[in-house]
Amino acid sequence: MKTRRQVVSTALFLCAILFTLTVTATREHNAQTKPVARPSPSPNQELLKVEPAPQQAPQKRSTQIELPQGEVDDKRPLITNTDLVTFNVTVTDSYGRFVSGLRKNAFTILDENKPQEITFFSDDDAPVSVGVLFDVSGSMGGDKVIRARDALAHFMQTSDERDEYFLIGFNSRAQLLVDRTRDGNALLDKLTFLHTKGNTALYDACYLGVERVQRGTHAKRAILLISDGQDNNSRYTFGQLSRVLKESDVVLYGIGILGGSDMGSSLGMEGQGTLDELAGVSGGKAFYPNNGAEMSDIFEQIALELRHQYSIGYRPPNFVNDAKWHKIKVKVSPPRGMARLFVRTKEGYYAISNPK
Repeated sequence: MKTRRQVVSTALFLCAILFTLTVTATREHNAQTKPVARPSPSPNQELLKVEPAPQQAPQKRSTQIELPQGEVDDKRPLITNTDLVTFNVTVTDSYGRFVSGLRKNAFTILDENKPQEITFFSDDDAPVSVGVLFDVSGSMGGDKVIRARDALAHFMQTSDERDEYFLIGFNSRAQLLVDRTRDGNALLDKLTFLHTKGNTALYDACYLGVERVQRGTHAKRAILLISDGQDNNSRYTFGQLSRVLKESDVVLYGIGILGGSDMGSSLGMEGQGTLDELAGVSGGKAFYPNNGAEMSDIFEQIALELRHQYSIGYRPPNFVNDAKWHKIKVKVSPPRGMARLFVRTKEGYYAISNPK
């Protein structure tokens, strides 16, 4: 028979086993019905705290590329809006000779009859971006193209060797034949193989010429329009082209190639009127040579004019970007001992803040 002590020990052992099983069952039940609470972080533990980004005012997008140490990538254009009004001025004496070497104080600028302070002035012999617009329509048959090509070669010989050229040929439509080159022979070679035919999209060619020349490398820009001036196949109208020339800084020179049948005819007179007005609104001039020798002289004169122009700019006070037309007038005071001088420039500008 077991002693009393053995019975008590056995009972205690059974109670311990029963208690252990009860606790284990309770923990398993709680694990299934209640998620385990995560320990709270200690005060010294780093936390990744995500907060909504503060509201910021929209910023204007910049075309500058910021490089390390504050440098700017000058390979990308920096586009800013400016109210600087710029234009080219040609000054001649009573004999038609170009006058160079004048100082800034010799010029007076009137904007709507109000004197302006000149903030930009240059009389440097700067290179030019030149758009050559060559009429190859049916009305330019015969020896007109040959004479014009020979005179154009003389123009390139007189021009700055840094000048760049665009060539646009037009008949029933305008087409860019040579895009931005300093090789004048490339243009002349291209003109050698052109055949005259079709109608005349003169306004379209001028519109395309302004658009291409404004993409040129140089700040000084000009168009040589070689045609009889008779448009009959353009999508753009004369009024639309006139507006574009007024808004741009491109000077147009018209070289009217008129044949014997054009002189005095209604079409000939209409062509002359077109070239005169298009050249006038841009600050240029139209010429009408009678023969090849005169044409070469005219092209040389245009080349010399481009090299002896003054570039002038000013900022109108209280400038308002309202797209209204402003008439400008340029006066020049001749130096002591010099006779009266004559000025030719564009007639005005539209008040539009243009990217520069």
